[in-house]
Amino acid sequence: MKNKSLMLMALLLIASMVMTACGTSAVETVVVEIGGETVVVTATPEIPYEPVVLYRNLGAEPPTADPALATDTTSVEVDGQMFMGLTTIDQVSSEVLPFLATDWSISADGLTWTFNMRSDIPWVKYNTATGEVDLVYDADGNQRFVNAYDVEYAVKRTINPDTASDYSYVLYIVKNAQAVNEGEEGVTVDDIGVKALDDVTVEFTLESPAGFFGAIASMWIASPVPQWTIEAAGDKWTEPGTIVTNGPYVMTEWVHGSELNMMKNPHWPEADTVQIDEIRNVMIVEASTAFAMYENGELDTTALPSPEVDRITADPVLSAEYYQAPVACSYYYGFVNNKEPFDDVRMRQAFSMSVDKQSVIDNVLKGGQVPAGFFAPPGIFGRPDDDLGIGLDYDIAAANALLDEYLAEKGITREDLDITLMHNTSEGHANIAAAIQQMWLDNLGVQVNVENQEWGVYLDTVGKDTPIEEVPNIFRMGWCADYADENNWVYEVFNSDAGANRLRRGCVDDVCAEVELKEFDIITEQAKAEQDPAVRKELYTEAERLLSEVEAAYIPIYFYTSMTMTKPYLTRYYPSVATPAWYLWTIDTDARGY
Repeated sequence: MKNKSLMLMALLLIASMVMTACGTSAVETVVVEIGGETVVVTATPEIPYEPVVLYRNLGAEPPTADPALATDTTSVEVDGQMFMGLTTIDQVSSEVLPFLATDWSISADGLTWTFNMRSDIPWVKYNTATGEVDLVYDADGNQRFVNAYDVEYAVKRTINPDTASDYSYVLYIVKNAQAVNEGEEGVTVDDIGVKALDDVTVEFTLESPAGFFGAIASMWIASPVPQWTIEAAGDKWTEPGTIVTNGPYVMTEWVHGSELNMMKNPHWPEADTVQIDEIRNVMIVEASTAFAMYENGELDTTALPSPEVDRITADPVLSAEYYQAPVACSYYYGFVNNKEPFDDVRMRQAFSMSVDKQSVIDNVLKGGQVPAGFFAPPGIFGRPDDDLGIGLDYDIAAANALLDEYLAEKGITREDLDITLMHNTSEGHANIAAAIQQMWLDNLGVQVNVENQEWGVYLDTVGKDTPIEEVPNIFRMGWCADYADENNWVYEVFNSDAGANRLRRGCVDDVCAEVELKEFDIITEQAKAEQDPAVRKELYTEAERLLSEVEAAYIPIYFYTSMTMTKPYLTRYYPSVATPAWYLWTIDTDARGY
């Protein structure tokens, strides 16, 4: 027994030595003799943990990582991984779910929304020196957790005109938000209808009842942000090593124009449910280049360029990696309604009626998109029924009659027209522009110039505050649902008093369209406050008709489909309404092979 005990102790000691050696060298087996017996001890080397990494393409440089300033899908996707909203939109059902808030209540008159919040969400910051995610403490050494005062600060900061948030109009449903944002005398930021009642309770008072406010509470513009960091760092607060966040991922690196990388936040309470450790985002504008990287194994998922659709769908292997489905987004060309020649409704109608949308889909896009007669896509509450036939038809004869009438009145010819169509830099947008440019030449005899700009510059150019001489006559834009209600479409995008109004309907900077078009604005204001769903839908249907037919303020071209390639080892969601949540995706590392 004594010999056996000694042998056992010796074996444990030797195994320990072998295991230690294996951590620093290639030693794996030791042969020893104990009590006249030869013993072979083999240790299995420890395999270092390899982080699970997702490789994807942002498609462009995010113009900002500041939630208050984000207006584009690229910036919003990035912010959505780092900041939590009070609510979130389910990736499959589009249902509004609790996130920072555990629950909420609505007053009987629909004007007061009270959110009860979690108290366990810490503020964190990536440490560029150590490569670790640090918890954040205040000057007294107390750990900082997200609270209701952070929400109040964030909402008021977005609305404050000094912040210059282009998306602040979405919060105009909050009491006094529009008055403050537009600088109305006698109203201050303190009068905005958002108030922290204590650390875990925040109350919103609305201008009018709005059943969709729970979805607005999910949006980045209302997500809590760190006041102390913003005040200390100013415009630089969103850079890696400075930015303080609270979501499932933190930013580790941002090489502007090249890549933006993230890592999992280990302090996030649900970190154990996040399987992907790192996200490496490149910024490849050309879809063909990104797709080549995908085929070469450098990207795990990417958009499928339209020219590749026929080849991919014919390939038995690659077709299984292709996903196509409707998405709650609309693609349109906007007219600058107060700039010649599209300050005249006849020109807007003529150019709209001479675009063969089905031809664009069949010959350029090839992704099963649906021609659009109006703005809101399927799945949005309040949109018109498709069988109503709202929108201008493709009618070359009628288009030329309107154009001839305009030219005769102005005493000019087709050759005298100087028209510029602009889009953001993209092979896909360029292909669409080339096709429609040719249609206008073939169908109307008008040569239209096409220009493009990098995404961030482009967003500034087509904004409603850019001097009229610097904006194009026609611009390309898309709109994707922030929440599934028509208010997010016709009101927030096109209302001349409260929306983004890139179309410059009515008067902008004392430059006016041919008439102040108020009927559409009045109807969309009424629909926002109306509580009867049937009446709301009637109002929105009329608003869509006015915008697309009577005003012809823009050209609705098609409703999107997702055209995405995804490696078989990546499980991901394809939300129709919600911002993609990368933290819910998973990778089968065994199937991937690394």
